[in-house]
Amino acid sequence: MSAVDARPAAPSRGATVRGVRRAAIASNAGLLLIAAFYCIPLLWVVLASFDPNASLTVAWPAEPSLANYREIMNVETTFRPLWNSVVLCGGATLLTVVCAALGAYPLSRYRSRASRPFLLTIIFATGLPITAIMIPVYAMFVQINLIDSMPGAILFLATSSLPFALFLTKNFFDGVPMDMEESAWTEGASMVRTLWSVVLPLVRPGMAVVTIFTFVGMWGNFFVPFMLLLSPEKLPAAVSLFTFSSQYGQVAYGQLAAFSIFYSAPVVLLYLLLGRRIGAGFTAAGGVKG
Repeated sequence: MSAVDARPAAPSRGATVRGVRRAAIASNAGLLLIAAFYCIPLLWVVLASFDPNASLTVAWPAEPSLANYREIMNVETTFRPLWNSVVLCGGATLLTVVCAALGAYPLSRYRSRASRPFLLTIIFATGLPITAIMIPVYAMFVQINLIDSMPGAILFLATSSLPFALFLTKNFFDGVPMDMEESAWTEGASMVRTLWSVVLPLVRPGMAVVTIFTFVGMWGNFFVPFMLLLSPEKLPAAVSLFTFSSQYGQVAYGQLAAFSIFYSAPVVLLYLLLGRRIGAGFTAAGGVKG
């Protein structure tokens, strides 16, 4: 027998296709199983919101009704905390995105010996837990009389979110070619005008990503407003959710589920408004770059 005849036969095309199909089916089944584990809590929230006698069990309501929604549809329980969250997180997100754009542009376009240490410091600050600095921050806020101040809480939330936003924004700016900016400079445009009219339109999908990540991170933040805001009329929904679920030592699961749906609505709305532009914006930016 020759050496050529001793080699094992190559798998046929049909066997290869069947192997790929089996791998795809196995991976899809695993993903569906993981998705089911994530969907069960969401299913409980929806079903419990329509069940006046809801418990921790995922079950269809025996007598579906809107009683839970009627109980929470008032200013003190729902509308004022949600408005406080919109003001707090929206203002902090706007401040963070603006500062990130203004800070990331020179980091992306200018090179110096301090750039790398500064970026490493930003990366370190991104992973720093917020609980590690809250005690000195609280003491500082007491000294400068910013405790129970909404502008002070907005400023601190924006400051704590800025390193991650700055790091993301700088990476998006790195993908914009310099040729277009140089053309604008030859036409007499200033740096600020070039940033506003040339760079930001090209990285609009990236700024949408930064906005979504920043807002979602702030929206679910409980510890910062709990420490810095004291008045009940200033508490956001994240803190109000905690106090709502612990009144009198009992939990009204149906009302808690209904409140959770209202609490999640602004984040879903923001994603629907900005998420659709992300894919189209990256496609357009890639076409311009090429």
